[in-house]
Amino acid sequence: MKISEYIVFKIDRLPKGYVFTYSDFITEVNKKEAIIKALNRLVVSGRIEKLSKGKYYKPETTPFGNLIPSQKQVVKDLLEDNGKIIGYLTGYSVYNQLGLTSQISNTIQIGRNEIRPNLKRGRYKIVFIKQKNTITKENIPLLQILDSIRYINKIPDSTIKSSCIRLLAIFKNISQKEISSLVRLALKYPPSTKALLGSLLDQLGYNAITEPLLDSLNPITKYRFTGVMDVLTGYKKWNIV
Repeated sequence: MKISEYIVFKIDRLPKGYVFTYSDFITEVNKKEAIIKALNRLVVSGRIEKLSKGKYYKPETTPFGNLIPSQKQVVKDLLEDNGKIIGYLTGYSVYNQLGLTSQISNTIQIGRNEIRPNLKRGRYKIVFIKQKNTITKENIPLLQILDSIRYINKIPDSTIKSSCIRLLAIFKNISQKEISSLVRLALKYPPSTKALLGSLLDQLGYNAITEPLLDSLNPITKYRFTGVMDVLTGYKKWNIV
């Protein structure tokens, strides 16, 4: 089978929106140039589209045009390496998933232990946020919540008050075990994050669980979160103003 025929055969079996590179086809080094040429011919013909240098995808066609891949597909190589989780989606896309905003951004934020310079892929700007906790499949949803609290001032088309109301609703639907894990993970976050999380959880009666957060804070430092006093009754305990 010719290389071009082999590539078409493989692409036909890929799901729509799947992002791939030449290395997903044949691994022999001496075939690399031929594979790239074949892929670029398929781009010209419209069968596939180019996301960025060396990255392609099989588009999903709609009456309104071709859909771009999901954000997770666009950055999957930055989230996992040989089956090991090295990063997770956070920021704007997660704010939307959590119901904290209705806006969708062209910036993809990734939490990682080891960050790297920002980059661009297609329409997306990709930025990295330092995560001090070990990243596991199980704790990613909790880290995404903590990141939302950390950057609550930067959530688009929202207020701190409305974000706090939504976060309280989220906390009501997770287990006490997850709340305890949330507090443990928060100990590696900035003091302002710990203060707001503690005040939110106290509002739901988790006063005993939040003690490690309170003990970790400087008792004379103040944290400014406009509108919190309209939602949380115990904000003064956490030096929130």
